Amino acid sequence: MGPELLEIQPRDLKFIFEVKKQSSCSVQLFNNSDQDVAFKVKTTSPKKYCVRPNIGVLKPKTICEFSVTMQAQRAAPPDMICKDKFLIQSTVVPPGTTDVDITPNMFAKDDRKYIQENKLKVILSGPPHSPVLSPINGTLKQVPSFEDSLLKDRVLSRLDIFPQHHTVDDDVKEFGKVNCNDLNLPEEVDLKQVKDVEELKFIKDTDIKDTDEMKTKLNELEAKLGKAEVTISNLAEERRLAIKEMELLLQELEVSRSKGDTKRVVQVGFPFLFVFMVALIGVVLGYLLHH
Repeated sequence: MGPELLEIQPRDLKFIFEVKKQSSCSVQLFNNSDQDVAFKVKTTSPKKYCVRPNIGVLKPKTICEFSVTMQAQRAAPPDMICKDKFLIQSTVVPPGTTDVDITPNMFAKDDRKYIQENKLKVILSGPPHSPVLSPINGTLKQVPSFEDSLLKDRVLSRLDIFPQHHTVDDDVKEFGKVNCNDLNLPEEVDLKQVKDVEELKFIKDTDIKDTDEMKTKLNELEAKLGKAEVTISNLAEERRLAIKEMELLLQELEVSRSKGDTKRVVQVGFPFLFVFMVALIGVVLGYLLHH
């Protein structure tokens, strides 16, 4: 077990979990040594989290901070227990090393260097001042609290202040327009419940807006994907034509080479007429010499 190169705070990643919303937290690294130290952050669920930066180099006695963002989830895990893990690896590097110089081989385990590894767990918690949430079948379901039931009973007991000729539906609709002060509720009934209802409405409107934005972005991505497919198809057609033209050029080159070789073969040696004349002259000279 070697010396501790980095001090990590906090030792766990704590996220405030809300369905269909991103959540972030930050971690501080302190270089406890007198040498430059490189670090790398890994996770068991790389598609679920975004780490920035996930690599870096710390000078001696300096602090670095990286953030971890959990992508929006459609449902909560059972009992709000997350099994994801993070691993922070660190090792000593030569002075002057930068983030660009970091390679995976730096964190490969061998006998020549020391690799410090720290594991971080993920802890999920609900948002503060939120309704009581209970995970059922992997999704968050609002459970009515005792205070909500008490407020509902008291409100229903005072519905007799409305005219009798109104129906129940009309009374409920009219109740939404009545000021809370007009109900003369007891002082022990806190207006916090009304505030919680308004917050729930705001959250619902925000979710609808986020959904519309996601649909718009999805449509834009589909349009870009269609353009990319058309471009790829055009490039593939151009490549096919270029290959075909190159094959034709190679065939023409082979034909030209074969014609050139034929001409060279024909021109090898002396012409037949020249040989015949030389032979005839030799015969005549031989005849004259003998006579």
